[in-house]
Amino acid sequence: MLFHCPALLLFAALLWTQPPLSRASRILVYPVDGSHWLNMNIVLKELHQRGHELTVVRSSTSWYVPENTPHYTSLTIPATHISHLENPEFMASFLKRNIDIRRGEGSILSFIALQQETINLLEEAHRASAEMVKTILEDQGLVKKLRDSKYDLLLTDPGFGGGVVLGKYLALPMVFNVRWITNAEGHFAIAPSPLSYIPTIGSQVTDKMTFKNRLKNLLHYGIGQYIDHITTRPLYQGVISEFIDPDANIYSLMQGADLWLMRVDFVFEFPRPTMPNVVYMGGFQCKPSKPLPAELEQFVQSSGEHGIVVMSLGTLLGSLGPEMSEVIASAFARLPQKVIWRNLGPKPSTLGNNTLIVDWLPQNDLLGHPKTQAFITHGGTNGIYEAIYHGVPVLGIPLIFDQFDNMIRLEARGVAKVLEVTALDVDLVSQALKEILDEKKPYRENMRRMSRLHHDMPLKPMDTAIFWLEYIMRHKGAAHLRTESYKLAWYEYHNVDVLALLLGVVTALCLLFYVACRALIKLVTRKAKVKQQ
Repeated sequence: MLFHCPALLLFAALLWTQPPLSRASRILVYPVDGSHWLNMNIVLKELHQRGHELTVVRSSTSWYVPENTPHYTSLTIPATHISHLENPEFMASFLKRNIDIRRGEGSILSFIALQQETINLLEEAHRASAEMVKTILEDQGLVKKLRDSKYDLLLTDPGFGGGVVLGKYLALPMVFNVRWITNAEGHFAIAPSPLSYIPTIGSQVTDKMTFKNRLKNLLHYGIGQYIDHITTRPLYQGVISEFIDPDANIYSLMQGADLWLMRVDFVFEFPRPTMPNVVYMGGFQCKPSKPLPAELEQFVQSSGEHGIVVMSLGTLLGSLGPEMSEVIASAFARLPQKVIWRNLGPKPSTLGNNTLIVDWLPQNDLLGHPKTQAFITHGGTNGIYEAIYHGVPVLGIPLIFDQFDNMIRLEARGVAKVLEVTALDVDLVSQALKEILDEKKPYRENMRRMSRLHHDMPLKPMDTAIFWLEYIMRHKGAAHLRTESYKLAWYEYHNVDVLALLLGVVTALCLLFYVACRALIKLVTRKAKVKQQ
């Protein structure tokens, strides 16, 4: 009779539907600066809302990671070495040099020059990362403070190895917020990765490879191995040998992580083998759009039935330079659509009345607006997933790093066109935009289908990520999910010793059979001669 009361029934239903409260834990966070920090910070805000206590290790030279913020306590490490990856001005000059080199595309010398530019940049950034973690470990007072804090977990991005080294030294369960590691895509460190159908970074091929594609894929895999063995490992080896284990290296330390929170969704990524301790959270940063500021909404509404086009090159690269900006502005002026363009360079002289240039734009809110027809992007992961989330087709102008590989994946899904930045002209950009915006073309419908697939999952990506983070803290790690293959020697991993033994046994048997046959033949021959005599 008691539960016939509507109020009590409602109260019981509310209790039943509430998620269980998790124990507040202490989490040490060692992020990578730059654009990687932006998505790490989204996870941190969610963890803070769940009641967890966060401490973020940051460099005194950091451009992006703030020292004072309400959702975490910062631990600032004095550093004199500034990573160029954290400096927007240097990255702008790096991009200009890359574009200049790529104008000679097809030349072996230009290819070598491009690779050398990237290797030099990565070497400098990894050196800064190794020096920072060495500074931490050499400070015994700081190390004692970290140990006394009794952290439940270390959360880091293994794009650079400092957090990996610190987590191993403190013997904390380690969780990675990851897509890229120090020399490759994250799966390559822990899961079988046949190069016959799994593209490696830089190869710009799909999972359907011709002989030429496989050759190209193997070449770029070799470049990654060169970076790993010649550049990355030696930079971290000194601190690893001194503080952890001379027989370990940065790669083996990464392979020992408890959980890999992979910033990947297979509606975007090509299918591949994986492991039980890899959890997928591609698009975790995406969310429903909010209303635009009044002035921006007024501009959007003024587009009428044609709608708008949004262009942004991300947080680190705000402009393509005056020459290319003039080309793009001229192409925009031909459109019936209105354009909102984040451009930090000089105002182009060819800018049309339909184009609004801004220093900053609410990208997610614009992509989620019903009048948005297309998104022009450099191919950064955050922007790509926001476009997928909101179902907006893409015109890609990849510039550096993984942006080329990202755009290849979208192009393979039929949701994007890709332009080479060194070949841009007004007609080419205009024609590409015309195709993307044409309702008769499949780009928009393909992207809407991709968006439906992305949304159709049992849990939101962020909820999945938080569940597994708390799972690791509840159980003090997840060794039962982690393969121990990384502890095997290369010859054990590939069963070279077993195959050598089997080959030896077969060889010995064949040799014994051969000797026995020869002996038998000699015996028979000898008896035949005796009979003849």
